[in-house]
Amino acid sequence: MMRFVLTLGFVLIASIAQAVQPDEILDDPALEARAREISQGLRCLVCQNENIDDSNASLARDLRLLVRERIMVGESNEEVVDYIVDRYGEFVLLKPTTGGWNWLLWAAGPLLFLFAMATGALYIRGRSRATASTEAGLSAEEKARLEQILKD
Repeated sequence: MMRFVLTLGFVLIASIAQAVQPDEILDDPALEARAREISQGLRCLVCQNENIDDSNASLARDLRLLVRERIMVGESNEEVVDYIVDRYGEFVLLKPTTGGWNWLLWAAGPLLFLFAMATGALYIRGRSRATASTEAGLSAEEKARLEQILKD
């Protein structure tokens, strides 16, 4: 039991630790805070579901260094992000923009949901009409035969 608790503790500590190396950290705390803020919104192109601060991939390290280099030059946060997007594409953003053709991706989920709801409503409506027309189309003799079958 104690072994399990220790292993769980090490796993939790390891998951909290970030991949930013001490040699990457800027001397100025304000600039380092800006770099961390920018890095939180950039995707690691190797891991694809982690930001570059959490990734140990060498490309993520290169991106972290690039962010810090651009900050040291004096660029704003937006300019740094724009530079990286121009260089690596919009895929590098963890939260893609809604401009350009991306609006189609953002709208696809709600549109497909509405389409599915409309299709389901039409299907249910058609089935209820088919059932009603089938029951109304029975002759008196057929109704009596049906009742006889259901009683048995």
